[in-house]
Amino acid sequence: MEWQPDEQGLQQVLQLLKDSQSPNTATQRAVQQKLEQLNQFPDFNNYLIFVLTRLKTEDEPTRSLSGLILKNNVKAHYQNFPAAVADFIKQECLNNIGDPSPLIRATIGILITTISSKGELQTWPELLPQLCNLLNSEDYNTCEGSFGALQKICEDSSELLDSDALNRPLNIMIPKFLQFFKHCSPKIRSHAIACVNQFIIGRAQALMDNIDTFIESLFALAADEDSEVRKNVCRALVMLLEVRIDRLIPHMHSIIQYMLQRTQDPDENVSLEACEFWLTLAEQPICKEVLSGHLVQLIPILVNGMKYSEIDIILLKGDVEEDEAVPDSEQDIKPRFHKSRTVTLQHEGGEGEEGEDIDEDDDDDDDTLSDWNLRKCSAAALDVLANVFRDELLPHLLPLLKGLLFHPDWVIKESGILVLGAIAEGCMQGMVPYLPELIPHLIQCLCDKKALVRSIACWTLSRYAHWVVSQPPDSHLKPLMTELLKRILDGNKRVQEAACSAFATLEEEACTELVPYLSFILDTLVFAFGKYQHKNLLILYDAIGTLADSVGHHLNQPEYIQKLMPPLIAKWNELKDEDKDLFPLLECLSSVATALQSGFLPYCEPVYQRCVTLVQKTLAQAMMYNQHPDQYEAPDKDFMIVALDLLSGLAEGLGGSVEQLVARSNIMTLLFQCMQDPMPEVRQSSFALLGDLTKACFPHVKPCIAEFMPILGLNLNPEFISVCNNATWAIGEIAMQMGRTDKKEEGDCSGSDMQPYVGLVLNNLVEIINRPNTPKTLLENTAITIGRLGYVCPQEVAPMLQQFIRPWCTSLRNIRDNEEKDSAFRGICMMIGVNPGGVVQDFIFFCDAVASWVSPKDDLRDMFYKILHGFKDQVGEENWQQFSEQFPPLLKERLSACYGV
Repeated sequence: MEWQPDEQGLQQVLQLLKDSQSPNTATQRAVQQKLEQLNQFPDFNNYLIFVLTRLKTEDEPTRSLSGLILKNNVKAHYQNFPAAVADFIKQECLNNIGDPSPLIRATIGILITTISSKGELQTWPELLPQLCNLLNSEDYNTCEGSFGALQKICEDSSELLDSDALNRPLNIMIPKFLQFFKHCSPKIRSHAIACVNQFIIGRAQALMDNIDTFIESLFALAADEDSEVRKNVCRALVMLLEVRIDRLIPHMHSIIQYMLQRTQDPDENVSLEACEFWLTLAEQPICKEVLSGHLVQLIPILVNGMKYSEIDIILLKGDVEEDEAVPDSEQDIKPRFHKSRTVTLQHEGGEGEEGEDIDEDDDDDDDTLSDWNLRKCSAAALDVLANVFRDELLPHLLPLLKGLLFHPDWVIKESGILVLGAIAEGCMQGMVPYLPELIPHLIQCLCDKKALVRSIACWTLSRYAHWVVSQPPDSHLKPLMTELLKRILDGNKRVQEAACSAFATLEEEACTELVPYLSFILDTLVFAFGKYQHKNLLILYDAIGTLADSVGHHLNQPEYIQKLMPPLIAKWNELKDEDKDLFPLLECLSSVATALQSGFLPYCEPVYQRCVTLVQKTLAQAMMYNQHPDQYEAPDKDFMIVALDLLSGLAEGLGGSVEQLVARSNIMTLLFQCMQDPMPEVRQSSFALLGDLTKACFPHVKPCIAEFMPILGLNLNPEFISVCNNATWAIGEIAMQMGRTDKKEEGDCSGSDMQPYVGLVLNNLVEIINRPNTPKTLLENTAITIGRLGYVCPQEVAPMLQQFIRPWCTSLRNIRDNEEKDSAFRGICMMIGVNPGGVVQDFIFFCDAVASWVSPKDDLRDMFYKILHGFKDQVGEENWQQFSEQFPPLLKERLSACYGV
């Protein structure tokens, strides 16, 4: 006997569905409670499916809502449904997939895929065969409904469908889908392509076996009149470009011609999908070869796509010039992610290089429209193509640019400025001759009456900051800085944001060039404090932090401190411990503390105390959560990470003055816990702090060494690059301090307090320095630490010399002369003294590394001299002559000039 609803129960459920469509919050709350009560009845879900599939008299939104509530129940507790209920729901879905209403069909399709993704594809064996069978139905609704459901299943379970678990249903499904590419209904053609598209990236075998039929069928649909079909054809071709370019190459000329047309499709969904083709093609090695001849057509199309559409301008409130007094809505503020501290070394010929992470926030020219659109995609494509073709792009662009940049219509002028910014990286060489007249024009655009022109001018100028800084300051830097600072105080929030970000980029490029203007810069940034709404305030912190990083100790002047610190500390006192706005503020203060050094002393105590409290609170909350996950929430560990990083900044900036603060707190105990945290970023920041405290106030660290060293040893795991890097660096700092205390106490270097710990770390370090593909930063820090361990414990480390001397020499040859390099090379010299045989085979590498020193201290130079001459005397004049023949000329010159060999 089939299940039948009870009339009274049915009325209750219908009333509930009606109430849940009410905008009133109190009603909504009552609905939630009622839902929870009804979920206690096992057959409540039968009522929901009954309303969806059988109550044709009800209005569609109510029926669909019933299905969506059922879907949520399936998601939450399908495993508790009685078998009879589950069977009834499945049966009803399959019997009604052809409902005349598109909304109801789509709702049933969502319900089917939700059940199947709850692991039910295996336990619902008739589902796929039945849906595939229903595709043959004469009834359009049944065919479309089944295809809709299949498309959702293919999206949600593509990997499972291509596995042995289900006996490889794709062998039947894919050929079947391909037949429907020719169906008379565009909706069905579109479903069929979308289904097959799910299997391209995963290279499903069944699709690879039919790849040529698939590509031919796509070509047959190229001119389809339906835009959804065209969009899916473009999407397929873009994915095939990544996965099976071999099959497209014979047709590449006509595919490019087709994509040029589609990138201008009147339907933006199609043109956006087609525009992705250029982005993907630019990453392929054949790009230059196949695209060169088409640039003359492609470039104007991309440039044309970079204009704001009318919709964009409405959404961006392009006609609102002043909105600085309007508070931000909270959902406009994107979550910020804190980048934990990584210790890096200074390189020859440049400031400390960034770690190996890619700078991801470069192209944010209008991120409130963070939805990907044709403008952004065209700009990104032009950017990557500029990097492929370099200056070969310019003959196609320059004639267009002139007309755009001076156009009377602001929308066109704005797109020209965006074009100029997009090509900045790839075409910089070729643009240089034009910059002396373009930069002043762009600086003029900073005063344009349209806010969207002012904001894009900020971005584009920041992309040329490197060139601006390379010119005499009065020619461009001064005028640019003056205007950008005015824009930081613009009446429009988007312009404020763009100007702040651009100014941060300029600071990074100009560094100490900004020192003469510091007073003026600080006045502006501090004034902005009182003016900015919430979102831009967070960007302002970043601009202040970057300023501190860029000018360093030049900021440590009483008049500057007086301007900058009061507003920062006022914000600091205003924010509660739970407020995420602390992240950017703590990052900013960390930079400021490092720059001000002793100038930060008057402010350090409350800042230090609060950081310790944040770490303590987070650890306590994590402990409660681990013991009772049902009663407590997991803490947001970013609070702890940012606090540890600011403590590092304090230790680095204040040096020995941090000692009293450490003495009066339990930071070492907290650090012991943080170093063992399961989250890598927490460990990464703890080891950075450990290293900084070791340098600043070792007496407080020393008693903990026996507990800390084994933990450091365990973290020498290159799977977590940054954790491993910071642990390595901290070990090196500890070794140096242990060495210093030994020498004070014993007056010689024979035994060292470090001796018992060398075994815990040395093998791992030697393994890391010999690993292929280890990032440069980690190699350098590993080499420094091995050298430092050898400096304090030469007897223990020297026997392994032969296993690391070669990578050791190559990784340190590009590092500038500094403290770290000095101690590491002293260590190597002492180890060569203990085990000269260990360096014989790789002596040429040692010679090269010695030659990388510009001006070593006298006693270190003597050590080098002794080793080089000792080796020369050992092998004799004739052999040395032969040996030094292998030297590159520059190395030969340097060694003979500096060391007379």
